[in-house]
Amino acid sequence: MTDLQNPQSPPHSGYHWDGSHRRFFEGWYYRVTLPEDRQTFAFMYSIEDPIGGKAQSGGAAQILGPDDEYLWRTFPAVDRFWAWGDRLGLGHWGRRSPISTISKYLEPEEFDRTIQEGYQATATLNQGKLLDPGSGRAASWCYEIQPIYGWGDSRKPQQSTAGWLSQFQIFEPGWQILMAHGLATGWIEWNGKRYEFTNAPAYGEKNWGGAFPTKWFWLNCNCFDHEPDLALTAGGGRRQVLTWMESVAMVGIHYQGKFYEFVPWNARVHWEIHPWGKWRMQAQNHGYEVELVGTTTLPGTPLRAPTQEGLVFCCKDTMQGNLQLTLKERSAYSTKTILQATSSLCGLEVGGSPWNDVWRSSDS
Repeated sequence: MTDLQNPQSPPHSGYHWDGSHRRFFEGWYYRVTLPEDRQTFAFMYSIEDPIGGKAQSGGAAQILGPDDEYLWRTFPAVDRFWAWGDRLGLGHWGRRSPISTISKYLEPEEFDRTIQEGYQATATLNQGKLLDPGSGRAASWCYEIQPIYGWGDSRKPQQSTAGWLSQFQIFEPGWQILMAHGLATGWIEWNGKRYEFTNAPAYGEKNWGGAFPTKWFWLNCNCFDHEPDLALTAGGGRRQVLTWMESVAMVGIHYQGKFYEFVPWNARVHWEIHPWGKWRMQAQNHGYEVELVGTTTLPGTPLRAPTQEGLVFCCKDTMQGNLQLTLKERSAYSTKTILQATSSLCGLEVGGSPWNDVWRSSDS
Protein backbone atom coordinates (compact mmCIF):
# COMPACT_ATOMS: atom_id res chain seq x y z
CA MET A 1 0.00 0.00 0.00
CA THR A 2 1.38 3.42 -0.93
CA ASP A 3 0.42 6.77 0.54
CA LEU A 4 -0.46 9.40 -2.05
CA GLN A 5 -0.55 13.03 -1.04
CA ASN A 6 -4.12 14.07 -0.32
CA PRO A 7 -4.92 17.61 -1.53
CA GLN A 8 -7.04 18.00 1.60
CA SER A 9 -4.23 17.00 3.96
CA PRO A 10 -3.54 19.58 6.66
CA PRO A 11 -0.53 21.91 6.56
CA HIS A 12 2.61 20.78 8.39
CA SER A 13 1.98 17.12 7.54
CA GLY A 14 5.60 16.74 6.40
CA TYR A 15 8.77 16.45 8.50
CA HIS A 16 10.06 19.82 9.75
CA TRP A 17 13.75 19.27 10.50
CA ASP A 18 15.90 21.52 8.29
CA GLY A 19 19.20 19.70 8.81
CA SER A 20 20.56 22.23 11.29
CA HIS A 21 22.35 21.60 14.59
CA ARG A 22 19.80 23.48 16.71
CA ARG A 23 17.90 21.67 19.46
CA PHE A 24 15.01 19.96 17.69
CA PHE A 25 12.34 17.34 18.21
CA GLU A 26 9.35 16.17 16.25
CA GLY A 27 6.64 13.96 17.69
CA TRP A 28 3.63 12.19 16.18
CA TYR A 29 0.53 10.86 17.91
CA TYR A 30 -1.76 8.16 16.46
CA ARG A 31 -4.78 6.85 18.35
CA VAL A 32 -7.46 4.25 17.76
CA THR A 33 -10.45 3.73 20.07
CA LEU A 34 -12.32 0.43 20.27
CA PRO A 35 -15.88 1.21 21.43
CA GLU A 36 -16.93 -2.41 21.92
CA ASP A 37 -13.90 -3.14 24.12
CA ARG A 38 -14.12 0.26 25.87
CA GLN A 39 -10.37 0.62 25.30
CA THR A 40 -7.98 2.92 23.48
CA PHE A 41 -4.49 2.55 22.03
CA ALA A 42 -2.38 5.70 21.72
CA PHE A 43 0.92 5.47 19.80
CA MET A 44 3.50 8.22 20.33
CA TYR A 45 6.57 8.43 18.09
CA SER A 46 9.40 10.95 18.46
CA ILE A 47 12.83 11.89 17.14
CA GLU A 48 15.25 14.26 18.89
CA ASP A 49 18.34 16.05 17.58
CA PRO A 50 18.39 14.00 14.35
CA ILE A 51 21.73 15.53 13.35
CA GLY A 52 23.22 12.86 15.60
CA GLY A 53 26.11 12.94 18.03
CA LYS A 54 24.29 14.97 20.70
CA ALA A 55 23.30 13.92 24.21
CA GLN A 56 19.61 13.75 23.27
CA SER A 57 19.98 12.33 19.76
CA GLY A 58 17.69 9.39 19.12
CA GLY A 59 14.09 8.30 18.88
CA ALA A 60 11.41 6.54 20.89
CA ALA A 61 8.01 4.90 20.65
CA GLN A 62 5.48 4.93 23.47
CA ILE A 63 2.11 3.20 23.68
CA LEU A 64 -0.69 3.92 26.12
CA GLY A 65 -2.73 0.75 25.90
CA PRO A 66 -5.74 -0.95 27.51
CA ASP A 67 -6.63 0.31 30.97
CA ASP A 68 -3.95 3.02 30.53
CA GLU A 69 -1.10 0.48 30.59
CA TYR A 70 2.22 1.73 29.24
CA LEU A 71 4.97 0.41 26.98
CA TRP A 72 7.97 2.24 25.55
CA ARG A 73 11.19 1.58 23.67
CA THR A 74 14.07 3.78 22.55
CA PHE A 75 15.72 3.76 19.11
CA PRO A 76 19.13 5.38 19.56
CA ALA A 77 20.33 5.18 15.94
CA VAL A 78 19.18 8.33 14.14
CA ASP A 79 20.27 6.88 10.78
CA ARG A 80 17.53 4.29 11.10
CA PHE A 81 14.87 7.00 11.24
CA TRP A 82 13.20 8.26 8.06
CA ALA A 83 10.45 10.79 7.33
CA TRP A 84 8.93 12.43 4.29
CA GLY A 85 9.28 16.20 4.01
CA ASP A 86 6.30 16.79 1.74
CA ARG A 87 3.64 14.59 3.37
CA LEU A 88 2.93 12.47 6.43
CA GLY A 89 5.23 9.48 6.60
CA LEU A 90 7.85 8.31 9.11
CA GLY A 91 9.46 5.24 10.57
CA HIS A 92 12.24 4.06 12.84
CA TRP A 93 13.88 0.67 12.94
CA GLY A 94 15.41 -0.95 16.00
CA ARG A 95 16.29 -4.54 15.18
CA ARG A 96 16.02 -5.59 11.55
CA SER A 97 17.13 -8.46 9.35
CA PRO A 98 20.44 -8.08 7.48
CA ILE A 99 18.67 -7.78 4.14
CA SER A 100 16.89 -4.60 5.26
CA THR A 101 19.66 -1.98 5.31
CA ILE A 102 17.89 1.13 4.02
CA SER A 103 15.51 3.08 6.26
CA LYS A 104 12.50 3.88 4.09
CA TYR A 105 8.81 3.08 3.77
CA LEU A 106 8.19 -0.63 3.33
CA GLU A 107 5.12 -2.37 2.07
CA PRO A 108 3.37 -3.89 5.14
CA GLU A 109 4.28 -7.45 4.15
CA GLU A 110 7.95 -6.55 3.75
CA PHE A 111 7.95 -4.66 7.05
CA ASP A 112 6.52 -7.69 8.82
CA ARG A 113 9.10 -9.97 7.22
CA THR A 114 12.24 -7.85 7.74
CA ILE A 115 11.71 -5.56 10.76
CA GLN A 116 12.04 -7.25 14.14
CA GLU A 117 11.38 -4.08 16.15
CA GLY A 118 10.30 -0.65 14.97
CA TYR A 119 7.38 1.22 13.42
CA GLN A 120 6.21 3.03 10.32
CA ALA A 121 3.23 5.35 9.91
CA THR A 122 1.60 7.43 7.17
CA ALA A 123 -1.74 9.17 6.69
CA THR A 124 -3.31 5.81 5.88
CA LEU A 125 -1.24 3.23 7.81
CA ASN A 126 0.13 2.60 11.30
CA GLN A 127 2.32 -0.49 11.76
CA GLY A 128 4.90 -1.64 14.27
CA LYS A 129 6.43 -4.09 16.74
CA LEU A 130 7.78 -3.40 20.23
CA LEU A 131 9.25 -5.74 22.84
CA ASP A 132 10.50 -4.87 26.32
CA PRO A 133 12.95 -7.66 27.28
CA GLY A 134 12.97 -6.56 30.92
CA SER A 135 9.25 -6.93 31.55
CA GLY A 136 8.36 -9.26 28.69
CA ARG A 137 5.65 -6.86 27.54
CA ALA A 138 5.13 -6.80 23.79
CA ALA A 139 2.91 -5.17 21.21
CA SER A 140 2.49 -5.43 17.46
CA TRP A 141 -0.01 -3.67 15.24
CA CYS A 142 -1.05 -3.00 11.68
CA TYR A 143 -4.09 -1.02 10.69
CA GLU A 144 -5.19 1.04 7.74
CA ILE A 145 -6.75 4.48 8.18
CA GLN A 146 -9.45 6.22 6.21
CA PRO A 147 -9.21 9.96 7.02
CA ILE A 148 -12.55 11.75 7.37
CA TYR A 149 -11.74 15.13 8.96
CA GLY A 150 -8.40 16.89 8.82
CA TRP A 151 -8.51 20.31 10.46
CA GLY A 152 -11.19 22.48 8.91
CA ASP A 153 -14.44 22.27 6.95
CA SER A 154 -14.64 19.09 4.89
CA ARG A 155 -14.91 20.80 1.49
CA LYS A 156 -12.39 23.60 2.08
CA PRO A 157 -8.57 23.74 2.26
CA GLN A 158 -7.36 22.46 5.61
CA GLN A 159 -6.02 24.85 8.24
CA SER A 160 -2.96 25.23 10.43
CA THR A 161 -3.98 24.51 14.01
CA ALA A 162 -2.01 27.50 15.30
CA GLY A 163 -2.97 29.80 12.43
CA TRP A 164 -1.01 31.08 9.44
CA LEU A 165 1.86 32.39 11.57
CA SER A 166 2.86 28.83 12.43
CA GLN A 167 4.56 28.53 9.04
CA PHE A 168 7.29 30.88 10.31
CA GLN A 169 8.24 28.72 13.34
CA ILE A 170 7.83 31.59 15.80
CA PHE A 171 5.95 29.33 18.23
CA GLU A 172 7.70 26.77 20.44
CA PRO A 173 6.48 24.20 19.88
CA GLY A 174 4.45 23.95 16.69
CA TRP A 175 1.23 21.95 16.93
CA GLN A 176 -0.90 20.49 14.17
CA ILE A 177 -3.92 18.21 14.23
CA LEU A 178 -3.32 15.90 11.27
CA MET A 179 -6.61 14.01 11.39
CA ALA A 180 -9.38 15.06 13.74
CA HIS A 181 -11.33 11.95 12.84
CA GLY A 182 -10.88 8.86 10.73
CA LEU A 183 -11.75 5.17 10.63
CA ALA A 184 -9.21 2.44 11.34
CA THR A 185 -9.39 -1.19 10.25
CA GLY A 186 -6.87 -3.85 11.25
CA TRP A 187 -5.47 -5.46 14.38
CA ILE A 188 -3.40 -4.83 17.50
CA GLU A 189 -1.77 -7.50 19.68
CA TRP A 190 -1.08 -6.42 23.25
CA ASN A 191 0.72 -8.80 25.61
CA GLY A 192 -0.69 -11.84 23.87
CA LYS A 193 -4.24 -10.56 23.39
CA ARG A 194 -5.36 -9.77 19.86
CA TYR A 195 -7.81 -6.97 19.09
CA GLU A 196 -9.37 -6.91 15.63
CA PHE A 197 -11.46 -3.96 14.52
CA THR A 198 -13.25 -2.45 11.55
CA ASN A 199 -13.97 1.28 11.15
CA ALA A 200 -12.83 2.16 14.68
CA PRO A 201 -12.46 5.89 15.49
CA ALA A 202 -8.91 7.08 14.77
CA TYR A 203 -7.04 10.34 15.37
CA GLY A 204 -3.64 11.92 14.65
CA GLU A 205 -1.61 15.02 15.58
CA LYS A 206 2.01 16.21 15.81
CA ASN A 207 4.36 18.64 17.57
CA TRP A 208 7.77 19.99 16.59
CA GLY A 209 10.34 22.53 17.75
CA GLY A 210 12.77 22.96 20.61
CA ALA A 211 10.66 21.52 23.46
CA PHE A 212 7.10 21.03 24.65
CA PRO A 213 5.29 23.95 26.36
CA THR A 214 6.34 24.68 29.92
CA LYS A 215 2.80 23.79 31.07
CA TRP A 216 -0.20 22.48 29.17
CA PHE A 217 -3.52 20.62 29.15
CA TRP A 218 -5.40 18.64 26.50
CA LEU A 219 -8.81 17.08 25.88
CA ASN A 220 -9.52 14.87 22.89
CA CYS A 221 -12.39 12.61 21.88
CA ASN A 222 -13.91 11.22 18.69
CA CYS A 223 -15.88 8.36 20.26
CA PHE A 224 -19.08 9.87 21.67
CA ASP A 225 -22.28 8.23 22.82
CA HIS A 226 -24.77 8.16 19.89
CA GLU A 227 -22.76 10.73 17.88
CA PRO A 228 -20.51 8.88 15.39
CA ASP A 229 -19.83 12.02 13.32
CA LEU A 230 -18.33 14.18 16.07
CA ALA A 231 -14.71 14.94 16.97
CA LEU A 232 -13.26 17.27 19.59
CA THR A 233 -9.73 18.48 20.21
CA ALA A 234 -9.07 21.16 22.81
CA GLY A 235 -6.02 22.28 24.69
CA GLY A 236 -3.90 25.09 25.95
CA GLY A 237 -0.55 25.91 27.37
CA ARG A 238 2.23 28.34 28.13
CA ARG A 239 4.39 28.53 25.02
CA GLN A 240 7.29 30.60 23.81
CA VAL A 241 6.64 33.18 21.08
CA LEU A 242 9.95 34.61 19.90
CA THR A 243 11.34 36.18 23.10
CA TRP A 244 8.24 36.09 25.35
CA MET A 245 5.86 33.58 26.87
CA GLU A 246 2.07 33.52 26.43
CA SER A 247 -0.82 31.39 27.69
CA VAL A 248 -3.28 30.40 24.98
CA ALA A 249 -6.00 27.81 24.44
CA MET A 250 -8.30 26.59 21.68
CA VAL A 251 -11.30 24.34 21.01
CA GLY A 252 -11.96 22.66 17.68
CA ILE A 253 -15.10 20.62 16.86
CA HIS A 254 -15.91 18.73 13.68
CA TYR A 255 -19.59 17.83 13.45
CA GLN A 256 -21.65 16.74 10.44
CA GLY A 257 -19.16 18.18 7.96
CA LYS A 258 -18.78 21.56 9.66
CA PHE A 259 -15.81 22.89 11.62
CA TYR A 260 -16.43 24.97 14.75
CA GLU A 261 -13.24 26.78 15.72
CA PHE A 262 -12.57 28.74 18.88
CA VAL A 263 -9.05 30.19 18.84
CA PRO A 264 -7.40 33.33 20.27
CA TRP A 265 -7.82 35.33 17.06
CA ASN A 266 -11.56 34.72 16.66
CA ALA A 267 -12.92 33.87 20.12
CA ARG A 268 -12.68 34.32 23.86
CA VAL A 269 -11.43 31.11 25.44
CA HIS A 270 -11.51 30.47 29.19
CA TRP A 271 -10.26 27.49 31.15
CA GLU A 272 -10.20 26.06 34.66
CA ILE A 273 -7.91 23.04 34.88
CA HIS A 274 -7.23 21.18 38.12
CA PRO A 275 -3.85 19.52 38.76
CA TRP A 276 -5.71 16.30 37.99
CA GLY A 277 -9.31 15.14 37.82
CA LYS A 278 -11.19 18.06 36.24
CA TRP A 279 -10.87 20.01 33.00
CA ARG A 280 -13.35 22.81 32.22
CA MET A 281 -13.34 25.09 29.19
CA GLN A 282 -15.71 27.72 27.83
CA ALA A 283 -15.36 29.61 24.56
CA GLN A 284 -17.37 32.09 22.50
CA ASN A 285 -16.98 33.48 19.01
CA HIS A 286 -19.24 35.60 16.83
CA GLY A 287 -21.76 32.82 16.17
CA TYR A 288 -21.28 30.00 18.66
CA GLU A 289 -20.32 29.08 22.19
CA VAL A 290 -19.07 25.82 23.67
CA GLU A 291 -18.63 24.36 27.12
CA LEU A 292 -16.49 21.31 27.92
CA VAL A 293 -16.29 19.46 31.23
CA GLY A 294 -13.85 16.57 31.48
CA THR A 295 -13.51 14.49 34.65
CA THR A 296 -11.81 11.33 35.87
CA THR A 297 -11.37 9.44 39.11
CA LEU A 298 -8.62 7.28 37.60
CA PRO A 299 -5.03 7.96 38.70
CA GLY A 300 -3.69 8.55 35.19
CA THR A 301 -0.49 7.22 33.64
CA PRO A 302 2.79 9.20 33.48
CA LEU A 303 4.10 9.69 29.94
CA ARG A 304 7.33 11.03 28.51
CA ALA A 305 7.57 14.16 26.37
CA PRO A 306 10.49 16.05 24.77
CA THR A 307 12.03 18.77 26.95
CA GLN A 308 15.27 20.72 26.85
CA GLU A 309 16.73 17.84 28.88
CA GLY A 310 15.41 15.17 26.53
CA LEU A 311 12.51 12.74 26.73
CA VAL A 312 11.39 12.64 30.37
CA PHE A 313 8.24 11.92 32.40
CA CYS A 314 6.47 15.27 32.50
CA CYS A 315 2.79 14.64 31.77
CA LYS A 316 -0.08 12.40 32.86
CA ASP A 317 -2.90 10.92 30.77
CA THR A 318 -5.98 8.80 30.80
CA MET A 319 -7.85 7.58 27.75
CA GLN A 320 -10.92 6.72 29.83
CA GLY A 321 -12.02 10.18 30.90
CA ASN A 322 -15.62 11.38 31.07
CA LEU A 323 -16.64 14.32 28.90
CA GLN A 324 -19.67 16.54 28.56
CA LEU A 325 -19.84 18.80 25.51
CA THR A 326 -22.43 21.50 24.86
CA LEU A 327 -22.41 23.56 21.65
CA LYS A 328 -24.78 26.49 21.17
CA GLU A 329 -25.57 28.85 18.31
CA ARG A 330 -25.71 32.52 19.25
CA SER A 331 -27.55 35.43 17.69
CA ALA A 332 -28.29 38.97 18.78
CA TYR A 333 -31.57 37.85 20.36
CA SER A 334 -31.22 34.24 21.46
CA THR A 335 -29.02 31.23 22.12
CA LYS A 336 -29.96 27.78 20.82
CA THR A 337 -28.39 24.47 21.82
CA ILE A 338 -27.41 22.54 18.69
CA LEU A 339 -25.43 19.71 20.29
CA GLN A 340 -25.11 18.00 23.64
CA ALA A 341 -22.84 14.97 23.75
CA THR A 342 -21.15 12.72 26.30
CA SER A 343 -18.35 10.17 26.30
CA SER A 344 -16.54 7.93 28.76
CA LEU A 345 -13.62 7.37 26.33
CA CYS A 346 -12.11 10.85 26.31
CA GLY A 347 -8.39 11.50 26.36
CA LEU A 348 -7.40 13.86 29.18
CA GLU A 349 -3.91 15.18 29.90
CA VAL A 350 -1.96 17.67 31.99
CA GLY A 351 1.72 18.33 31.51
CA GLY A 352 4.65 20.49 32.48
CA SER A 353 4.73 22.47 35.70
CA PRO A 354 3.86 23.86 38.14
CA TRP A 355 0.54 22.15 38.94
CA ASN A 356 0.21 23.13 42.58
CA ASP A 357 -3.19 24.79 42.18
CA VAL A 358 -6.11 25.12 39.79
CA TRP A 359 -5.01 26.88 36.58
CA ARG A 360 -7.54 29.47 35.44
CA SER A 361 -7.21 31.51 32.29
CA SER A 362 -7.30 34.74 34.26
CA ASP A 363 -4.21 33.54 36.16
CA SER A 364 -2.14 33.12 32.98
